[in-house]
Amino acid sequence: MSAQMKLSFTTLGCPDWPLQKIIDNAAEYGFDAIDFRGLQGELDIYNMPEFTVNIADTKSRIEAAGLHVSCFSSSVNLVSVEKFAHNLEEVRQYAKLCAFFGAKYIRVFGGRIGEMDREAAVDVMVKHFGELADAAREHGAKILLETHDDWIACGDVKTVMERTNNEGAGVLWDLHHPYRMLGEQPEHTWNELKPWIEYTHVKDSRITNAAANEFQYCLCGEGDVPLEQTVALLRQNGYDGYFTLEWEKKWHPYLQDAEIVFPHYVQYMRNLEK
Repeated sequence: MSAQMKLSFTTLGCPDWPLQKIIDNAAEYGFDAIDFRGLQGELDIYNMPEFTVNIADTKSRIEAAGLHVSCFSSSVNLVSVEKFAHNLEEVRQYAKLCAFFGAKYIRVFGGRIGEMDREAAVDVMVKHFGELADAAREHGAKILLETHDDWIACGDVKTVMERTNNEGAGVLWDLHHPYRMLGEQPEHTWNELKPWIEYTHVKDSRITNAAANEFQYCLCGEGDVPLEQTVALLRQNGYDGYFTLEWEKKWHPYLQDAEIVFPHYVQYMRNLEK
């Protein structure tokens, strides 16, 4: 087995917490890092005082708590043509934050392809991925394509990665989506994407209506996503990146509060190390 797992969480799970509460609770619960996906309702955090005029204070507070920034999670959709200029600027802003905070990763989405055929969508993805990756690399950062939306299937992601072939481009494996949405077994996802996987999102769910493919998010270990098997697979194969809890409280307010879910996650993951 590899060294102790590095644990992070996205701020999607605590959308109302101010910065200091995020930092204090992260340290108290036993996390190693924070993945910023918004702050108090604002997703574009590079516009906020905490990441502009007060950025040095933010960094010192995070470091004083013994924490790191594991990733900045953007809203970029690579397949979008009309938003390319905006997406490029967003990547540049987050890349600057990565350089300042000593972080490495910027999460991006592939996006919905709509009426575009898959082959054409791949062409657009590869072009945009390469250009945005080059922009990130100027500040020592890397953009990671999440297994999400219309880019969940490992075969589709592999095609994009092989054709992009850029050192500034990698994969964020959401351990939930390929299994839950497509029935992909973890070994298959890993075998196809292992050259590019550098980061993970962790969450669990249980089926509520199999016929309609409906599910409910739940505490890790209380659903039927094979998290224990997948975590073991990653660690046995030398993965040393972050295991990042993505609790989508911002999008699903009915979910349990972070004060319950976050410490539970740390305990669950630490138990897997024993």
